[in-house]
Amino acid sequence: MSKFVKLKKGFNIKLVGAAKKEIVDSVHPETFALKPSDFLGMERPKLLVSEGDNVKAGSPLLFDKTKPDVLYTAPVSGEVVEIKRGEKRRLLEIRILADKQIQYQPFDKYTISEINNISKDQILKQLVTCGIWPKFIQRPYGIIANPQDSPKAIFISAFDSHPLAPDLDFILKGQDQYFQTGLDLIKKLTPGKVHLNVDSDAEVSPLFSAVRGVEINKFSGPHPSGNVGVQIHHLDPINKGEVAWTLSPYAVVQIGKLFLEGVYDASKIFAVAGSSVKEPRYYRTYDGACIDKFIKDNLQHENVRFISGNVLTGERIASTGYLGFYHHLITVITEGDYHEFLGWLKPTSSKLSFHRALGLMSFMNRNKEYDLDTNTCGEERAFVQTGVFERVTPMDILPTHLIKAIMAEDYDDMETLGIYEVVEEDLALCEFVDVSKHNIQSILRQGIDLMIHS
Repeated sequence: MSKFVKLKKGFNIKLVGAAKKEIVDSVHPETFALKPSDFLGMERPKLLVSEGDNVKAGSPLLFDKTKPDVLYTAPVSGEVVEIKRGEKRRLLEIRILADKQIQYQPFDKYTISEINNISKDQILKQLVTCGIWPKFIQRPYGIIANPQDSPKAIFISAFDSHPLAPDLDFILKGQDQYFQTGLDLIKKLTPGKVHLNVDSDAEVSPLFSAVRGVEINKFSGPHPSGNVGVQIHHLDPINKGEVAWTLSPYAVVQIGKLFLEGVYDASKIFAVAGSSVKEPRYYRTYDGACIDKFIKDNLQHENVRFISGNVLTGERIASTGYLGFYHHLITVITEGDYHEFLGWLKPTSSKLSFHRALGLMSFMNRNKEYDLDTNTCGEERAFVQTGVFERVTPMDILPTHLIKAIMAEDYDDMETLGIYEVVEEDLALCEFVDVSKHNIQSILRQGIDLMIHS
């Protein structure tokens, strides 16, 4: 039975520089990269290619020795021009010089009638070999799912409430058949339900509203209402010993295309947005694209930070860095490398804050868009318990006590206080509002790692 969930806790961060709904097809990056750091839960990557090898889109590049059946494949065809390593020969990137015309590794192709009769084993075999399987994320812990598990349900968030998030309806326009086919396939992977969660505060695209065979739930409220972890908490919470899987709508489309067309299509539409971008727009490219050509001659000034993803949970990259495997957004904002004397005391209308002592003006005009930089306005200090974490976390957990339990490495308290239900993005707002300036997301991941290896 479908549900309607209205959330009151949370906080919307409205930023200047949202991407205009127009797609640029004329920008073509030369290199693309697969980055093992994108894949949480990958412990022992093993290379399957060498520099100078030629690959096709969908050709295997590496696998994890702990899950040898799951292959990580090339997003484009071309020559492997560099295998970049870091300290202790840690694998950082596999870079590919792309062909002008993409060549695809062929996979099994099915008709609609054949898909209706396909078995779970056939689906899993194709998914783990083509490169799409890493899009299946397991809860708890937010790591790549184990294909041997049987999840109690699969959850898909059809909207993103992060700052400057791309419009999923727009970037997936015209993919209705692939999306429905993808849903028909993933239904066979769980004995439970497939939940598709939409934004009740906006017009729902027919891409999502017209689907069949899944449970459509509506969510209303401020960020993080679009986070799949928050949605799981209100629909079917994760308990100890249980496993659920999550997918993005883009991954569902990829699955449909894989089985209908027989190719691993890593093409995607992503946004370049932010206050430091002259013309925030959408671009068509492939997973792992180098961002240099998308930002060339498109910056307001040079003192900027490039983020693959959004400002709350994204990864800082260089101007020659690569778009993340799970990202549909490059955010560019001003670097806050300056000191502001008593900046936290001065009343101002130019700063956004959850705390009324500083951000009273932001409460008076909730629709205002802000031009914010990366300055944290302070340094790490003693952990001050204010109760504010609970006001931005629309879940029945105690985030302040959970973070303290992680810092104390108290396994029993971590379990009791809800570590099975959250990953970094679910507590990212806690980091934004924290007066003590702690790296809440990093602390949470440390706690998750402790639980995984306990």
